[in-house]
Amino acid sequence: MLFRNILFYAGIIPTVILFTLLGILIFFLPFRWRYYIITSWSHFFIFWAKITCGIRYSVKNRHHLPSKNAIVLANHQSMWETIFMQVLLPAQSWVLKKELLKIPVFGWGLLQLDPIAIDRKHSHSVKELIRQGKERLQKGLWVVIFPEGTRVAPNAQHRFSRSGAALAEATGYPVVPIAHNAGLLWPRGFLIKKPGTIQVVIGPRIVSKGKTANEINAEAQGWIRETANSLI
Repeated sequence: MLFRNILFYAGIIPTVILFTLLGILIFFLPFRWRYYIITSWSHFFIFWAKITCGIRYSVKNRHHLPSKNAIVLANHQSMWETIFMQVLLPAQSWVLKKELLKIPVFGWGLLQLDPIAIDRKHSHSVKELIRQGKERLQKGLWVVIFPEGTRVAPNAQHRFSRSGAALAEATGYPVVPIAHNAGLLWPRGFLIKKPGTIQVVIGPRIVSKGKTANEINAEAQGWIRETANSLI
């Protein structure tokens, strides 16, 4: 198992550098072109994890995904699901810490994907998320948010931020809840990945029109927690 994990990182690290530099070099291309070129690395990541670490995945209820863009709220257990969302969903923007964009080279490449960069230390961060989120949704992008804000072990719980629900209330876009058990095979803080199949479940769309952010958040949180617990 150790050898397979070493092989995984031996393939991932150089390709991260390669695609980051590529992202910087193609800054002049239209966003859609930049997005599909850069995120082809995400497909490689998921493929390489399968080949080297034996990590596969199963997706249930794909029919719950709407034909048009929406806001996705998902539980956060590992790095795996943050990459997998780019394989599962159409072109998207996701919420991340603003300081990530300041990392030399890597941050510059990340910037080419038009993320929603938020400084969580400031009180106006939710307003900024709503402003940027509206822009991305109007461009036809999906918006992916992990409301727990940090990686949480499969058997633990963390309070859901209402920022994603606030974006849904402000825009009227539906929310698609997604639950998974990636943390069972990709534990936080461990270099060793376990072989097996990660289960991903897509929940029924949550209509946001006519609902408050608290109502939307409670509905999404309830479904995600119940479903994630059933996958342990």
